[in-house]
Amino acid sequence: MRTLLAESSKIKIINYLLVGIISIYGLSQKKFTIGEMTLFQKVVTELLSPIQSGIVSSQQSFSSFIDNYFRIVNTNKENRFLRNKINSLEAELFQLQVAKKENARLKGLLNYSKEIPFEKIMAKVIGWDSSNQFKVLRINKGERDGIKALAPVITHQGLVGYIYRVGVNYSDILTILDPNNRVDSIVERTRTHGIVEGILNNRCVMKYVVKNEPLEIGDRLLTAGVGGVYPKGIKVGIVTQIHKENTGLTLNVELTPSVDFHRLEEVIVLKDKREKLLNKVLKQNKEGSHRAIKTQ
Repeated sequence: MRTLLAESSKIKIINYLLVGIISIYGLSQKKFTIGEMTLFQKVVTELLSPIQSGIVSSQQSFSSFIDNYFRIVNTNKENRFLRNKINSLEAELFQLQVAKKENARLKGLLNYSKEIPFEKIMAKVIGWDSSNQFKVLRINKGERDGIKALAPVITHQGLVGYIYRVGVNYSDILTILDPNNRVDSIVERTRTHGIVEGILNNRCVMKYVVKNEPLEIGDRLLTAGVGGVYPKGIKVGIVTQIHKENTGLTLNVELTPSVDFHRLEEVIVLKDKREKLLNKVLKQNKEGSHRAIKTQ
């Protein structure tokens, strides 16, 4: 019984489909003229219109889904591209800012050392002593660049120290923070002489100052030009403390170096032009003697 009912239902469905197909075909072939629909046309229209509406709605929904999908995919691609572009521009901007600051520092170095009658060799600080006391600094210039031992080293802030060890491509600076580096200095205001030596915590002391010297906090110290290492007039530091002891004949003067060693990146190594001139003269004399020997 159930089998017969199922077969009957299938036959009805097939009949409905055939009627619908024939009706649609007939409508497509017919030349439409103004007039009233027949009963049969009304029935077919009422039956097929919901189906057509559903098909059109499904097509529109599917098309909308496809459009949204591709729009989202394209948007994600554009966002990734824009993010990469922004990161690239930010990195480029950072590099430009670093270069701008470096150029400003180098310009300050060159302007400061313009009046000093020495040949200038620019160098970068690439290392310092492991104790972080900045007693010894390493730079990226050596013998190949004309660096020699005992050459003074400065920045636009003031005196750094002198070259005490030279390699082929690198050199080491003994800074004024090291007790072994003694700088003959003079107080700019009073013209008082003394010897500056390094102590702990990035500070220095000025020794051998007579007790009755009228020094004051804030007095500036310059190199005295004595000893043959440092040229005269380079800033050394500022007096920060003065201890007048009851006993003894000298003052205990502490100072802060003019150079901020924590932020030191570039330096200028001074090379005496007289040495270059002397070497030139010696070379000319040597060549002249060789020519004289050949003519004999």
